[in-house]
Amino acid sequence: MDFHIFLYIGILLIAALLSTRLMKIFKLPNVTGYIITGIIMGPFVFGVFFNNFTYVDIDKSVIYNFVDQIKWVSTIALGFIAFSIGSSFKASAIKAVGKKVLVITILEALLASVFVILALMIAHFIAPDKISWQLVLVLGAIASATAPAATLMVIKQYNAKGPLVNTLLPVVALDDAVALILFAILFQIASSLSLGGEFDVYKMIFKPIIEILISLGIGAVFGVIVSLLNKVFKSRNNRVILAIFAIFSCCGLYFLFKADYMGGFELSSLLMCMMAGALYTNLFKNSGPTLDVLDRFTPPIYLLFFVISGASLDLTIFFNDTGLLVVIVAAVYIVFRVAGKYSGARIGAKVSHAEESVQKYLGFALVPQAGVAIGLATTASNLFTDGTGALIVAIVLTSTLVYELIGPACAKFAFKKAGEIENNN
Repeated sequence: MDFHIFLYIGILLIAALLSTRLMKIFKLPNVTGYIITGIIMGPFVFGVFFNNFTYVDIDKSVIYNFVDQIKWVSTIALGFIAFSIGSSFKASAIKAVGKKVLVITILEALLASVFVILALMIAHFIAPDKISWQLVLVLGAIASATAPAATLMVIKQYNAKGPLVNTLLPVVALDDAVALILFAILFQIASSLSLGGEFDVYKMIFKPIIEILISLGIGAVFGVIVSLLNKVFKSRNNRVILAIFAIFSCCGLYFLFKADYMGGFELSSLLMCMMAGALYTNLFKNSGPTLDVLDRFTPPIYLLFFVISGASLDLTIFFNDTGLLVVIVAAVYIVFRVAGKYSGARIGAKVSHAEESVQKYLGFALVPQAGVAIGLATTASNLFTDGTGALIVAIVLTSTLVYELIGPACAKFAFKKAGEIENNN
């Protein structure tokens, strides 16, 4: 492997880290800085210096090849994210939050997805050659995800306390799990549609169900294996290795099952890792220390994930006929996702008899979207190579930048209106 790629990774790490200082000045989340760093250091900005200042044959440029070679980091980062989400799915924690939080989470995630699908469905019928069913379904699934980081940052910054905060924290913890399941279902349907041809009952209905069940089954097996081996290996270091073994194995099996000799199954590595994390944390009671260590060494992996996502954004898409489409679809996506989140949170809170402040303002605190959404878009882009994948990534990244700009302000507004921030803040 060319030594230059390691130098490039080093530059990406330090540039992204330095960007966080700049983000502090503008009071923006670190993830915004990571994405912007990726865009600047990627093949479509920094890379043009190595390509004679032209976008012609950009896919053969040095920087483009570097980014392409390290894209596997995104798959592993998503594995860690899904494993972490699964580990928060403790049976005792679910019982503690009660029916109220479950009802709110399911409704706000589902309605965000439904609102976006319905809006884009209308757009599909208006311009079927521009907006495909695959685009409609995948964006609808991604709409359900929420990024808790920006909201949690506001809670800590203003020391917000009260019923709204107490309800919000478990909701955002469970939200991404619902998003992964929704994505697995809708993505499998979109995958079947992308194959084209006549309606095939097996490919359109039974195969997606089989793929989801296999994904959950494999994840469960690794969760049990890691839990059992944790009783043999006592040191924290060895237990961390076992968790990493499960994550890498799930990601590897995802690629293995895609092969024709394995049936060409499009499994979900996210569901596998999430199930492995859920089984591990429920079957092994002392999983906390291991998960703490994982949380400590994953930041550089997540940083690279966001940087690579930014670097993968094809800026040329904004300078042709597709550019206007990205802006329009992103605007529709943003508006209807927020409307769905707000409506779902309000209805869920009302049905479950939550406090008045929760009914009115919870939806505003669910606006941010970043990590999981970008990850799901990246997953989709690996399958759709006809331009739909690049379009999905462009729309989600454009939306993410908007969400990360307005998200913290929306959260602060919610906490202030709910009376959970002191007046002097």
